[in-house]
Amino acid sequence: MMSGFHGTTILAVRRGDALAVGGDGQVTLDRTVIKHQARKVRKIYNDRIIVGFAGATADALTLSEKLEGKLERYNGNLTRSAVELARDWRTDKYLRRLEAIMIAADETRLFLVSGNGDVIEPDEGVIAIGSGGPAAQAAAMALMRHTDLPPRQIVAEALSIAASLCIYTNTTLTVEELKSGG
Repeated sequence: MMSGFHGTTILAVRRGDALAVGGDGQVTLDRTVIKHQARKVRKIYNDRIIVGFAGATADALTLSEKLEGKLERYNGNLTRSAVELARDWRTDKYLRRLEAIMIAADETRLFLVSGNGDVIEPDEGVIAIGSGGPAAQAAAMALMRHTDLPPRQIVAEALSIAASLCIYTNTTLTVEELKSGG
């Protein structure tokens, strides 16, 4: 659970062979909401990888492009690509200034990747970032333990709960899904 950025909440949930990654649509500049329907979660690499970002928009797009380049270089191997991106991000003079954090997932792996060199795979298949991340992650973990809801519904419910607590998170959601083997 990472919350170092104001202005968004991204949540990923894996249950069985299904994965959902979602984010809210609010963009803030200082203390002012300037956009309500931003898309902070998207599929890349032939729709085989889902990424979600918290932080500066231009920095997030740069990291998405860098990750996609690594995926091309390593034939879609998300683990290797995430590790190489984190290494470059931490050591490169330009990249280390980027102010963002990301979640990247494929049909079998789920990672939080940061500029500190972190590539973290959660134990319980739930991870969240952004200012509403702690609330979203707690809600998702409770829903995982006490319901049989599919990941998409868990993500939507948990993000709605986070939006009710975090002023930097709204209820305009983008949720992307992947299933193992298809």
